Amino acid sequence: MTVAEALRLALRRLRANKVRSGLTGLGVIIGVAAVVALMAVGQGAQHALTERISSLGTNLLSVQAGGSTGGFIRGAAGSATTLTTDDADALRALPNVAAVAPELPVGNVLIVSGRSNTTTSMTGTTADEARVRGLDVQVGSFLSAHEQAHGLRVAVLGSTTASDLNLDPEGAIGSTIFANGLPLQVVGVMQPKGGGFQSPDDQIYVPLSALQARVSNTNNLRSIGVSVTSPSKITQVQSEVENLLRIRHGIASGGTDDFGIFNQAQLLQVASSNAATLRNFLVGIAAIALLVGGIGIANIMLVSVRERTREIGIRKAIGARYRDISRQFLVEAVTVSLAGGVIGAVLGALAAAPVGRAVKVTATPSWSAVLLAFGSAAVVGIVAGWWPARQAAALDPIIALRYE
Repeated sequence: MTVAEALRLALRRLRANKVRSGLTGLGVIIGVAAVVALMAVGQGAQHALTERISSLGTNLLSVQAGGSTGGFIRGAAGSATTLTTDDADALRALPNVAAVAPELPVGNVLIVSGRSNTTTSMTGTTADEARVRGLDVQVGSFLSAHEQAHGLRVAVLGSTTASDLNLDPEGAIGSTIFANGLPLQVVGVMQPKGGGFQSPDDQIYVPLSALQARVSNTNNLRSIGVSVTSPSKITQVQSEVENLLRIRHGIASGGTDDFGIFNQAQLLQVASSNAATLRNFLVGIAAIALLVGGIGIANIMLVSVRERTREIGIRKAIGARYRDISRQFLVEAVTVSLAGGVIGAVLGALAAAPVGRAVKVTATPSWSAVLLAFGSAAVVGIVAGWWPARQAAALDPIIALRYE
């Protein structure tokens, strides 16, 4: 029996048992769709992250509270508070430092405006944040030194946050929002910068003094942004910042830093590594669904061998060889898996965009993801069909003909 003949028989059997064939391939469909969609989302998130960090320019240093081995993501979002506003003031006095922005981010803050609400991040900072992070105001103004000095309860909204609250940028100015119950007057709305990791579009900015009084009543910070006068001075200033903070924090020579300093290249490297890890984790979850689909195909094929025992005996009695029987069942398993792969790839490509919108990244399926998922489906079919095919081919024709 040729492969073409085996494929023709496999398609005929699949059409004759449409419901069983569909249920058999369902696991593969879900697994392939998940692989394609999640790879697209992961790649979109990594691209958005890279663009966001690159847009900050080559003259940015980011000082994070916590140990230097903690990683950018942990340092930014964790609970370490080893930095203070006094540290930020000291850094401001260093030569070749253009601006310093102390930062205290708080996640999962419920923002309410009228009948609309959204959950986003809130960052307490100063007027220099816009200069350090390359932020532009669309309407109104950014935080001022006066608002910081007096701890005024005002807020600047990211463009996405304003949209989520159904606030028109022009009409938002002067309105009152509530952040976890704290009333804040809107004084500005930011220009869109693009989604992704720590996107300023999906944040609100408030005076650092007001947030510190509300959250901890201390001068603790989670991070400090430092803008250097020239990219050529970045290495020199990074060394000076490190030495100054070690002295201020009483860290002896050879001791472990309680802070981390990252320049743009390091931010890109660490953040890209974390994004790749997240993407691989998501794909791993999808691969488990694909594995479950393969187990389902193997189970159904074993049941099919048992049901078709007499058919196998008759075929062997009239001259079918071991490889003919084995090839027929193997082709059936691979056909089911590849059909599921095609359907799953289409569904995954269609699902990528809405899933991306849900997590606020641009997710575009790549041919590499589709080919990987399709190839995985073929491998699953071969592996899942190998044992049932071998079982069928090894049946004794006499025993098979007697099977009831």
